[in-house]
Amino acid sequence: MPDIIKVTAAILEKNSRIIIAQRKNSDHLSGLWEFPGGKIEPGESPEACLSRELKEELDIDVTVGEFLGSSFYHYDHISIELLAYRASWVSGTISMNDHKAYR
Repeated sequence: MPDIIKVTAAILEKNSRIIIAQRKNSDHLSGLWEFPGGKIEPGESPEACLSRELKEELDIDVTVGEFLGSSFYHYDHISIELLAYRASWVSGTISMNDHKAYR
């Protein structure tokens, strides 16, 4: 069985609404909607990862809050453990650096 990659996901809140992002066409699983986040780098905490990924992907600053839970997903090409955290949008205007849309 291949290694399980740990990734984070933000349940991102602003004005009592939850933000989701759509994968761009060139990505694997393109067009699907996701909670933004990404792969945890070696030596990085999940909270630091989430903050970094949201800055890279959406160009926003967030406060990472409580851990909500984890799930395992086994795709044909990869197995992941998805760690979900509540996050609040603090500042910045969303830029589509790594997605094609958000709602």
